Amino acid sequence: FGGRQVHQECHGLRANNTSKICLRSILLVDTRPTTSLQTYVDMIDSGKSNDVDWGNQLGYILLPFHLAIHDDPLAYVRKAKKTVDRKKSSLEVIFTCKMGESFLKMFGLKAGAFIFGRMFANTTLAFSNLVGPTEQIEFYGHPVVFIAPSVYGAPQALLVQCQSYNSTIMVSLSVDEEIIPDYIQLMDDFVESFGHIKDGASRLSTFVKKE
Repeated sequence: FGGRQVHQECHGLRANNTSKICLRSILLVDTRPTTSLQTYVDMIDSGKSNDVDWGNQLGYILLPFHLAIHDDPLAYVRKAKKTVDRKKSSLEVIFTCKMGESFLKMFGLKAGAFIFGRMFANTTLAFSNLVGPTEQIEFYGHPVVFIAPSVYGAPQALLVQCQSYNSTIMVSLSVDEEIIPDYIQLMDDFVESFGHIKDGASRLSTFVKKE
């Protein structure tokens, strides 16, 4: 969507000029290791549910979001993954998580919410990606068809939330209609982009097998 909009607005200019356009995005990360989940399940089964530390322990990282047009659809994926992996390996996630806890303890919920609200307001879009169950689950005997989380009241113009579940990925968007009025086109562009990425990965897999 961003690349198409830039291409339309910068028609007649060199495509390389679009690489200079960069937005600030934020990615929420759970600092709790996934390996600890089974430990909590064992504690609940043994009757020690009161000792379980419930809830997520969220930190965040600030990511540059470049609007660029690539011939290879996987080029953007590789670049984004390299940046995210590097930042996740740094102390940024732990620092922001502990800083958030300290602000809430020192200044209270209202002041802490104001501080983080101001920080979040200086980003253009937010991402959240969660690894869900790999097999179908039930909720009180009712099979869960899909999981689509969402957030209300965030200051960003665009929220992108990806949730995997049972070999599928659900992408839900929250948009500010005053800034992104054509949100239906935005969803269509997401579908088209994922299709290009899937086709590129399939071609790469076929090429590797031939080698």
